[in-house]
Amino acid sequence: MRYRRAKIKIRLELIGMFPFVLLGRIYGRLFPLRAPGNLFLFFSSADLGGAIKVNADILDCVADRQPVIIFSKRPRNNGFRSLFYRKGVTILDLHKRIDNKLFHFVNFFYRGVLASWINRAKDPVVFGGENLFFYKVIPHLRADIPRIELCHLDTWLPYTIGLIDRITMRICSTLRMKEAIIRQYDENRVEPKYYDRLHFIENRIDMPEFEEVSNPKLEVVFIGRGAPQKRVPLIAAIATRMHELGLPVHFSFVGDVEKVIEPGVLPFCTFYGNVRDEERMRAIYRGSDVLILTSAYEGLPLVVMIMMAHGKVVISTAVNGIPDYITHLENGLLIRATGEEEIVEEGVALLRLLIEDPALRIAMGRQSRAAAMEKFGGALFCREYRRILIR
Repeated sequence: MRYRRAKIKIRLELIGMFPFVLLGRIYGRLFPLRAPGNLFLFFSSADLGGAIKVNADILDCVADRQPVIIFSKRPRNNGFRSLFYRKGVTILDLHKRIDNKLFHFVNFFYRGVLASWINRAKDPVVFGGENLFFYKVIPHLRADIPRIELCHLDTWLPYTIGLIDRITMRICSTLRMKEAIIRQYDENRVEPKYYDRLHFIENRIDMPEFEEVSNPKLEVVFIGRGAPQKRVPLIAAIATRMHELGLPVHFSFVGDVEKVIEPGVLPFCTFYGNVRDEERMRAIYRGSDVLILTSAYEGLPLVVMIMMAHGKVVISTAVNGIPDYITHLENGLLIRATGEEEIVEEGVALLRLLIEDPALRIAMGRQSRAAAMEKFGGALFCREYRRILIR
């Protein structure tokens, strides 16, 4: 969507919802929020997922400020719940009230309630981790309140272009994401001041101990959601082709992939489902040789960072921010094909390369580990987010 058209659309929406928002503002004044903190974090849910884990990492950096977390989306599994529900943090889980399209006027009402509470707080700061409700609330906030957005994927850009005057800072988790926003701004000829609001902070991970493994078969793992953009059936097809060729390789799947593939037709693979036990998950990371992804689009998945930190080889489609971190034949392997059948063929060929050349796999794994240590340490991550979020 173009900038001017998006602005007009948002103005019309604001006019239409005004009576409900006004009622919410009145309610917010009559029933003020009893919370000690002035930092408001808008997150979708506490489900398992890379972007949500980044939200938890940000909370970890600022939890001492007693922030208020607003959850707005119906959870699928709440697998990361323990990372958010902690002492001193106020949780407002609104999904039962606002995530219902049949009663969307209630969503409008709560935009007014939240705006009233935030506007009356002392020196408030508002942060949104790719959260739709964050975008819906910020037009109702005072102009002097910092409104900070975290961007992982460019799929949000057609919508958020109409809100760039309301967002005071846009944090990009990859350089590729920042470049995508700059291209959009160039195309729409927006004012130069909006470019100055773009910032780049790489995500963090806890660096594990490095341990090389020696598996009798090449251990290949997919870790992620069974979402359409992950294209898990392509990995299933690669696993089937490798099995038919009788090659020494074993595939495992971690996540809710049963939504998109039938585990029963792949008896030669291991399916873990959603793994909530951290020690078991660490054992899967340590015991694997290769992470494989065939996504249609990605930011920088947290699982890529973790597997790099463990010194594993990442094989991934060369989409979005992935090539910024994975250099082909140096610290990983990139699938350049775009057609699905070609992706399967190239995936098979790259896995055969690793089987036939173990020394290359070991060398790329060590390079992967070195890159992770350089880029993904937690100290800089927390320092940057505390500087931005704490007033």
